[in-house]
Amino acid sequence: MLFCVTASHKTASFDLLERLSRTPDTVAPNLVDAGAQGAVVLATCNRFEAYIEADDFEQHTVVEAVALATGIPATDLHGSSRVIGDRHVAEHLFAVASGLESVVSGEGEIAGQVRRALTVAREAGTTSSELERLFQRASQAQRKVKNVTALHRAGRSLVRLSLELADSRIADWAAERVLLVGTGEYAAVTLATLRERGAVDISVYSPSGRAELFAKKYGITPVFDDEYAAVAQRSTLLITCTTATEPVLGPAQFARNGNEAGAGCPMGPMAADAPHSQLVIDLGMPRNVDLTVAQLEGVALLDLETIRLHAPLEELQATDAARVVVREAAESFHLDGSRQSVTPSVVAFRTHIFGLLEAEIDRARRRGDEDGLVEQAMRHLAGVLLHTPTTRAHELAAEGRGAEFAAAMQTLYGLGPDAGADATVTAIA
Repeated sequence: MLFCVTASHKTASFDLLERLSRTPDTVAPNLVDAGAQGAVVLATCNRFEAYIEADDFEQHTVVEAVALATGIPATDLHGSSRVIGDRHVAEHLFAVASGLESVVSGEGEIAGQVRRALTVAREAGTTSSELERLFQRASQAQRKVKNVTALHRAGRSLVRLSLELADSRIADWAAERVLLVGTGEYAAVTLATLRERGAVDISVYSPSGRAELFAKKYGITPVFDDEYAAVAQRSTLLITCTTATEPVLGPAQFARNGNEAGAGCPMGPMAADAPHSQLVIDLGMPRNVDLTVAQLEGVALLDLETIRLHAPLEELQATDAARVVVREAAESFHLDGSRQSVTPSVVAFRTHIFGLLEAEIDRARRRGDEDGLVEQAMRHLAGVLLHTPTTRAHELAAEGRGAEFAAAMQTLYGLGPDAGADATVTAIA
């Protein structure tokens, strides 16, 4: 059975999401050690999800298993997360992969994050055949949503939205002194978006020491450790987007003590008429910027929580069309899975019948069926006899009643699902 434990911007605080995202790579192995057949963890800026295949887990125990794996008390997860069971898991993941559950509907980064989650699970050896099928079909569903609906074009990435929110404070992007903190995929997207808006004075700092390589690749200025604070102090726009688990920008980089309460303020809808000399945009999860930065004189902070509050309304028509695609993909996933569930029993039955057939054909040949007329008639009859049970098996599977067909094969012929491999050939008396 498939389960998904999900905590997202819709159900959990950013503080809890930060705590959950700190050690995502250890969660899936811990879940497998706890008895799951497979586990894949998806940890992004705005969500933490554990996809689990387990026959021995009850729905009410799944949260406890995730709590144990993450080291976060179950009491903290209850009320801030929800458990999605079996037939609803596929539709949820397909919607997530398509951007339907993102802060900004249709944002494109999530599709790559879903693919990477499966890759990480493969490398850790925590996938299962059903989870592999689930995540591969999620990528297919996402591509179909992108190709047949306007959702991807209507949606805007977090990066683009954050810079649009900054427009009210920036008169001339070419005059901004920009410091980019981070060198990952979000940094590359941020840099491209900054250049689209006209920014030219851009420097990059990397807490992990990759600034020089990134700067050389994209033609901007690298900032080294001993320069970081000085560059931060003279920058007018600072954007952080690292995977660091602790803040990488705080009062120390601004050479201020963080006690200037009330001088600055978090960016909000009413703050545009109170200009600040420095704007900090924190796109990190966990949080990259110490919250006390928002209290520094002349500094405004725009973080993911603020971006979420300013997310634009969904494009209703594109969203509705995408939901239809997702639902159809989920139904197809379940139908294929149901058919697979009866396949072993169907194979066992056909193997049994064809075994009997070959034995009887061999007997007919020994009795003088030289022209093959008896063999031809028997093969035709076997096909006719197999057609209705095979068709009925698939119909039952589509109705979720595949177990009834397996039980019938066991009752009538003594055939279990694994009998196809070594079915005993018994001649008709």
